[in-house]
Amino acid sequence: MTTLASSPNTHVTMAEKIELIDQLAARARILPVITINREQDILPMADALAAGGLTCLEVTLRSELGLTAIRVLREQRPELSVGAGTVLTRQMLAEVEAAGAQFVVTPGVTLDLLEAGVDSPLPLLPGTSSASDIMLGYGLGYRRFKLFPAEVSGGVAAIKALGGPFNSVRFCPTGGVGAKNILSYMALPNVMCVGGSWMLDNEWIKNGDWQRITEESRAALALLG
Repeated sequence: MTTLASSPNTHVTMAEKIELIDQLAARARILPVITINREQDILPMADALAAGGLTCLEVTLRSELGLTAIRVLREQRPELSVGAGTVLTRQMLAEVEAAGAQFVVTPGVTLDLLEAGVDSPLPLLPGTSSASDIMLGYGLGYRRFKLFPAEVSGGVAAIKALGGPFNSVRFCPTGGVGAKNILSYMALPNVMCVGGSWMLDNEWIKNGDWQRITEESRAALALLG
């Protein structure tokens, strides 16, 4: 498998980054969306997910510990694929690159951020909730997107409809995806993986119930056969 890490000085083409995203999606199938609120949770949470089979992690920048978590995991859990989520600006993209992130996920798009992603050595998965957003990214070479928030944005029906005009585009639906509807999403040919956090209940994290997170992660993957 091609590495998801690239030297900052190495030019990576959009086609190569699409391939990297496809490899990531095939490995992940389910991409857990993680928000770290306590530094002591970083390693046990990642270990609990990995023990359940989820080894590709999207660490969001929704908390001030996001960059710290990315650095810690890249240094201490090199066997995991660690990406950055909730990247909103060109500056944040530069920060997650410096922290060692191996891929980048955004909740939406701006032209500036998409252009920064073209120049970045990291594969970037732009968030979209409309055909217009897809066209903005499409014009710059993007072919892989996160549909967010998936359920609010039309869910399975929206992805089916978008497959008509964008038949070379594949999606990672995130937002409202869980055990009850994951199979409906994964059955679609233009869905490459799903993102979610239903295996990361806040109470389990608060109480350090890491075994429950492992069990829920394993159960989530078992749904996919």
